[in-house]
Amino acid sequence: MNTGKIKQILLITDGCSNSGEDPIAMAALAKEQDITVNVIGVVDQDTIDEQGKREIEGIALSGGGVSQIVYATQLAHTVQMVTRKAMNQTLYGVVNRQLQQILGSSKSVEDLPPDKRGEVMEVVDDLSETVELEVLILVDSSASMKHKLPTVKDALLDLSLSLNARSGENKYSVLVFPGKQNDVEKLLDWTPKLEALTSIFPKLTTGGLTPTGPAIREALSSFKKKRSLRSLLGRDDESFFEESV
Repeated sequence: MNTGKIKQILLITDGCSNSGEDPIAMAALAKEQDITVNVIGVVDQDTIDEQGKREIEGIALSGGGVSQIVYATQLAHTVQMVTRKAMNQTLYGVVNRQLQQILGSSKSVEDLPPDKRGEVMEVVDDLSETVELEVLILVDSSASMKHKLPTVKDALLDLSLSLNARSGENKYSVLVFPGKQNDVEKLLDWTPKLEALTSIFPKLTTGGLTPTGPAIREALSSFKKKRSLRSLLGRDDESFFEESV
């Protein structure tokens, strides 16, 4: 079964966007390009306000992804769970579409007998371990995230360890918003080595507005640039996808 590769945006934030394009509209654009947008809302002791909750849920719904609101102390587990759940959700959709091509558009996995449905889910589980995965991580670096960034770093390192146990290829890129000079700053270019974040995160500065929409737009551009460069090279050359500080 040809599943291609799974492309995800993982947005980690604790507040509402207040600059630039509508992030929900940008997430819809991502979905049109077969890029899933997942959102994790990070809170400390206080509950997230209703506007922030609606935006987090709206971005994930529009982007065909998963949303979760958690305390910072639970972030590591949640990042892994959301990434895996979204990957399986995407694979389930692929399997369902191929099944409809075989059995007819009115059929779905749910219409299969229990034993056959179980076999399909086993296929999804197997594919989740072997499919190529690209995850672009968007980290909110506005002032309110200052004390949460060390937890974010640890969560992303745990994510790397978890996904590297798969047999499939993983690629990561990390953008932060706002950047030092622009709405969005590239912290890590496409690489299989997310542990490179260890040396980069301490250099982060926090403050400014929360341009979530522009951050998602830049993420989409990063996926396109990656494909364009590979087309130009005609091969996968890791030396062109190295850490960017």
